Amino acid sequence: MPHRNLIATAVAGLLAAGPAAAAPDKPGPKERCYGIAKAGQNECGTATHACHAMAKTDNDPAEWKMVAKGTCVKLGGKMEEPKAAPAKKREDKPAGG
Repeated sequence: MPHRNLIATAVAGLLAAGPAAAAPDKPGPKERCYGIAKAGQNECGTATHACHAMAKTDNDPAEWKMVAKGTCVKLGGKMEEPKAAPAKKREDKPAGG
């Protein structure tokens, strides 16, 4: 019967693929990676917003996402949060000028 052949072929294919096809791999250790998140795909808040998925631009250096440990630099990211830009000093103009 054609149905039995189809089922037998499908079962044989699953058995040949082994247990990896049946269950996803366990996630390994992760780390924060700054500067690789695409717009709307960041993990968490920053100094400019409080939630995930709120990144406005791709690859913003302040935005981060979790990646497999040891892959951040390979992806073009940085392991450390960028330093905040120093506040600009207000230059007072001389009176009358």
